[in-house]
Amino acid sequence: MSLASPGPITANRVPVASYPTYAEAEKAVDFLSDHGFPVQGTLIVGVGLRSIERVVSRMTYLRAAGLGALSGAWFGVLIGLFLGIFFAPRPSAMVGLLLWGLLWGLIAGAIYGLISHAVHGGRRDFVSESGLVADKYDVLVESEHLARAQELLGKTSG
Repeated sequence: MSLASPGPITANRVPVASYPTYAEAEKAVDFLSDHGFPVQGTLIVGVGLRSIERVVSRMTYLRAAGLGALSGAWFGVLIGLFLGIFFAPRPSAMVGLLLWGLLWGLIAGAIYGLISHAVHGGRRDFVSESGLVADKYDVLVESEHLARAQELLGKTSG
């Protein structure tokens, strides 16, 4: 079964309303729930999905080193915390291990960021955010509850 074909998830469910945004579809389902509608079989289905990538900034060697250093710092702190919890003989030693992990994480992350940026050789020299968006969002309910859902949602459009 492919993802495009209707399957057991959408079987026995019919569209009751369509909305231009996910927030509006979510609000409709919330309204149904607030009015005692059995929402456990309800679906919000994104129709006409598109992948969108928004370019945020240019990737430079400095930015690559900085982003690498930040992620390395987090990893280093986690390693320092782990070592401190299990191997520190006293609390002051734990602080030292945390700082050691932070420092080495910063250094290793910055080096990794620089190397990975250099390896790309000028390809993908930008930072971006990606996500999926839909043209519309359909609310589907179980077919035996369609009339009740239409009645309730009809109250919101007036």
